[in-house]
Amino acid sequence: MTRALHAGTFASLLLCSGAPPQPPPQQAPRAQNSPLDDGSADPSSADPSSMVAQPPLPVLDRAVGRGLRWLIDQQEPCGGWSGDVGHKQEDSYVVYDSAERQRLEGHAHVGVSALAGLALLADGQPVDEGPYAATFDRLVAYVLRSQDQFGYLCDGTTRMYSHSFALLFLSQLYGMTTRHHDTVERALQQAVAFTERAQNEHGAWRYQPFTLEADLSVTVCQVQSLRASRDAGIAVRKDVIDRVVEYVRQSRIDGGGWDGARGSLDGAFYYKIHGRGAESKTSYAINAAAITSLHSAGNHDTREYEGALEYLTQARADNFARSDHFYFWYGNYYAAQAFWNEGGPRWRRYWRDLSETLLESQQPDGRWLNRVGPGDAFSTAIACLLLRIPAQYLPIFRG
Repeated sequence: MTRALHAGTFASLLLCSGAPPQPPPQQAPRAQNSPLDDGSADPSSADPSSMVAQPPLPVLDRAVGRGLRWLIDQQEPCGGWSGDVGHKQEDSYVVYDSAERQRLEGHAHVGVSALAGLALLADGQPVDEGPYAATFDRLVAYVLRSQDQFGYLCDGTTRMYSHSFALLFLSQLYGMTTRHHDTVERALQQAVAFTERAQNEHGAWRYQPFTLEADLSVTVCQVQSLRASRDAGIAVRKDVIDRVVEYVRQSRIDGGGWDGARGSLDGAFYYKIHGRGAESKTSYAINAAAITSLHSAGNHDTREYEGALEYLTQARADNFARSDHFYFWYGNYYAAQAFWNEGGPRWRRYWRDLSETLLESQQPDGRWLNRVGPGDAFSTAIACLLLRIPAQYLPIFRG
């Protein structure tokens, strides 16, 4: 059963999109992690096949603590984290601004930096006075410096992926800080307005702003950051979200397609539906992105994405076999959110496999490896985020 949203879903809140920003709520004290199941039924009534063993919470806490300590040690003097800027090309990753060059020139990767910030926020510690306060001060200053006069969050050659992650970070930080509240609010308003203006005629986004090209991968990043900003009290235009939902629905594969390893692709989603390469491929990451896009827009009707959920289930073993690859980290960043919001046996089986994979692949120094992609700061930040999803410290992970 899908996790139900309360009456104040993002979609309905958008009807009052002109509401003023809300003051930051008091930071909640750290509490026990929430249950690892969906909490919707008595465990004794659940499908016995879904009652799988879960890692003990102290084990998760130790793994996250080691990962975050490694991340903090990697923070650059500029306040951000470095990482290879590039783009995926089949199974490879083409780099055009290396982490080494960033360190030499005194800048960083704003997307990786935002993910590191989200990982720290997801640990549930007070922002202004907690153990990460100095780290947050340097990071916030860096992210705010990366915003240009038009609201675009960019450092060097980073693109719309990084803009959306930086916007997401600021939206989650906004309700947890008083020290940075006013400057973060202004940055959020400008970044949201930029994202809205950059939406193209298809209702979506691509790597660069203001382009006619579009894909689901970049689009999910934008819509989730907009949803998070609206939840924080920042005005977001309803028509922007309506157009995104229509674009995602148009991307669904209805009544056709076949994958030799997984069977029918009916109900899965295409990576692109316009331009070169349109309607030619799908993937684990793309179907996870499609589900999360719909969830972020307030749509939890499983009938619209049951095929994508089935695709994720069938493709998971292949994806998990490449746990040092960009596809594993990016794909599971969204797959974990999709399964968490669905809850029930699917979530429990997925969480068992994911947590075991992450715990087994953590390195002695606390990091997780990303040999193909932006680098180890990227993978370590995502690993810490994934292991903290059941704790629900980040508002965006609460449905």
